[in-house]
Amino acid sequence: MTTTTSTPTGSVATTRTPGGAVRDHKWLILTVVGLAQLMVVLDATIVNIALPSAQSALGFTNDNRQWVVTAYSLAFGSLLLLGGRLSDIFGRKTTFIIGLIGFAVASVLGGAAESFGWLVAARALQGVFGALLAPSALGIMTTTFSNPKERAKAFAIFGAIAGSGAAVGLLLGGVLTEYTSWRFCLFVNVIFAAVALVGAVAFLKKRGTTDQKHYVDVPGVITVTLGLVGIVYGFSNAETNSWSDPITIICLAGGVVLLAAFVLIQSRVKHPLLPLRVILNRDRGGSYLVIGLAGIGMFAVFLFLTYYLELTLGFSSLKTGVAFLPMPLSIMLSATVFGSRLLPRVGPRLLIFVGGLLGAAGLALLSRIGLDTSYASTVLPGLIVMGLGMGLIFSSAMNTATSGVGREDAGVASATVNTMQQIGGSIGTALLSTLSAGAVTRYLNANGTSKIDQANAVLSGYHLSFWVSTGVFVIIAIIGGTVLQKHSVRQAQIAAAGTPSHSDVPVAAH
Repeated sequence: MTTTTSTPTGSVATTRTPGGAVRDHKWLILTVVGLAQLMVVLDATIVNIALPSAQSALGFTNDNRQWVVTAYSLAFGSLLLLGGRLSDIFGRKTTFIIGLIGFAVASVLGGAAESFGWLVAARALQGVFGALLAPSALGIMTTTFSNPKERAKAFAIFGAIAGSGAAVGLLLGGVLTEYTSWRFCLFVNVIFAAVALVGAVAFLKKRGTTDQKHYVDVPGVITVTLGLVGIVYGFSNAETNSWSDPITIICLAGGVVLLAAFVLIQSRVKHPLLPLRVILNRDRGGSYLVIGLAGIGMFAVFLFLTYYLELTLGFSSLKTGVAFLPMPLSIMLSATVFGSRLLPRVGPRLLIFVGGLLGAAGLALLSRIGLDTSYASTVLPGLIVMGLGMGLIFSSAMNTATSGVGREDAGVASATVNTMQQIGGSIGTALLSTLSAGAVTRYLNANGTSKIDQANAVLSGYHLSFWVSTGVFVIIAIIGGTVLQKHSVRQAQIAAAGTPSHSDVPVAAH
């Protein structure tokens, strides 16, 4: 007879076989949360491919088109910390399942949209439930895998999913738009959510109830939510209007003031939304910074290389998606083969340093693109080299950013990872778009406005964006090599501290 029992981990259901042996379901849980993470990450880009078709079907203007993307990023990015704390309070299985169901329902509503407002509202609702789902998924990972080797392997796979999900979204969006309808770019989420839901019900263990009272830091929730909305919207507005636009200035300045107030509140309240011990740890703080910078640099590839392949080289949406495929494959190879094996041995410092240099090298290769450049000679090697670097960065940084936290902080620590990636992506999109547009204008003013001049002007914008992103990855390498602690120092702290149970033990793997 087979029975299901609880385990001390608080996250893993186990099965007792007829012979009496206990078998846990850690790797099945990894599959479940990985599938949910993939759904959330790819949804940031899969709709981009479908936008022209959706615009044609629903009849909205070019000026309004950005809101289909911005509505999702605003809701998702601003509510992540609240979602992480709710998962700590109500249990990660509960919030994970609610997030899955809500995300699926919002996706169906978006796919069935008959108007622009309907579609934008559905995308915002996706972001709300994504903010509940994403930190729950990573929090489950944090509390499920405690063995150093298993943890390194699991986070390598999870990091590969997080790093390659955007590219997978481009490929899947191209296939669905080409052969079905733009609506299926939203409907497809139901399949992801249904499979993950079955796995969650079967394999996740609900945390036992305790007598501990839980509090929600309302002032913290208000200040951080409005602050992040201001930052994300400010950068989005800068992309479509300008950095000097009054709305841009007000949103960015207000966002910064509110986030400063949030930090002050967190240092004074008894039950903070984001305990400062989570981010002030040297290894975790450095890892959060690395993840945010990687989000900035990565968007140069997804945004401008997509334009280059489609508008300059004349690739179709489907062909563009396939052209990106080597990048997620190299991310998976780097994260699972190299990152998972080396992280327990050498620690994150060396891996993030090498990953940053590889990412910079890949972008430097992409900066060589021309009007008639061969994909195989320039784009392909650039994607592969950058993918190898991204795999090392994400597998190491995500592991380190969630290591050593107490169980009561696992959700909010995980939410901070997603927040940094989301904010980094918003900053990267706006900043690089603005710099690229400026480069185009300067080229045209200096060289003329013939067709060949216009083509070369656009190319100069791409080049500048790739070079700026190259510098971002150099900064990542510097942070990895200086801010993160040496492996030997960290191991000495582990030995002195014993098994970590609180969030100020700076470890790379339990």
